Amino acid sequence: MFSNTSVSSLKKLMVALSVPLAMAYGNVTQAAEPLKIAYSDWPGFVAWQVAIDKGWFKEAGLNVKFEWFDYGASMDAFTAGKVDAVFVTNGDALVVGSGGAKNTMILITDYSNGNDMIIGKPGVKSIKDLKGKKVGTEVGIVDHLLLLDALQKNGMKESDITIVNTKINDTPQALAAGDLTAVGTFEPSASQALKLVAGSKPIYTSAQSPGLIYDVLAVNPASLSNRKAEWTKLTPIWAKVVAYINDPKTQADAVKIMSARDGTTPQEYTKFLKGTRLLNVDEGKAAYVKGDGLTSLYGSTANADAFNVKNAIYKTPQDINKYIDPLLYK
Repeated sequence: MFSNTSVSSLKKLMVALSVPLAMAYGNVTQAAEPLKIAYSDWPGFVAWQVAIDKGWFKEAGLNVKFEWFDYGASMDAFTAGKVDAVFVTNGDALVVGSGGAKNTMILITDYSNGNDMIIGKPGVKSIKDLKGKKVGTEVGIVDHLLLLDALQKNGMKESDITIVNTKINDTPQALAAGDLTAVGTFEPSASQALKLVAGSKPIYTSAQSPGLIYDVLAVNPASLSNRKAEWTKLTPIWAKVVAYINDPKTQADAVKIMSARDGTTPQEYTKFLKGTRLLNVDEGKAAYVKGDGLTSLYGSTANADAFNVKNAIYKTPQDINKYIDPLLYK
């Protein structure tokens, strides 16, 4: 997952990570202060707005402050020590950590379930139709990862196509220009491309690779150690959030809350929600079981780590075990 604003922020993040961290954690971990959590406009993160509006944190006796950012800016805020935690993809948790902003993934909110996609121009019916063709996507981000996954599952290699580095924000116009056979992109750019290029269609989506892109809560280890009892209160709250969103009786109210936070209509937001597979507590616990495949957060994160190193997002493979703690699922 990524919001449009996240893409341009990735490079900005890398720049931010190259400077000494202003990790004044003596301030953010004081017990009298609320837990500060940065969130952004991915549905799995916006879901917490339900708990905020319903007053569920106060009911649980948890003093927490959610701070709204663009996706990239949320990582910047975590890197600068302005918040205790941030919602990111598991791959981006590694990116942040590789730059020195240590973090621990303690809760899974969801995995991308169709919001990321490869869109072929009119007449393109499958991934195999891309052989020898030009495909536009932003190199080094999750839709590049999705494209490689699609190629592999269709018996193809990256060298079978020509990847044209294309900003996600520019993918609709790039596909419309006619030089590309397909683009790899995500919502809302994906919907814009489909609308702009009549006859274009998704030929592969993240729904065909569950667990390739997990979204998690990454917490500063010092805050987690000092305020463990408070962090563990998030689990039952998240259970209520998922239940409220998934219950047909309350879903409309949940979507109304989330769309208001996101600045869209409930109708538009419902579509984005379908492309996000929210994970309840039992499903999250299952994903925290060690394994090599994408059903495990460990396997998915190792896959993201290899992708990040291959694409020089960082040079040294990360120690996956140090990034993952099943604390909230015990």
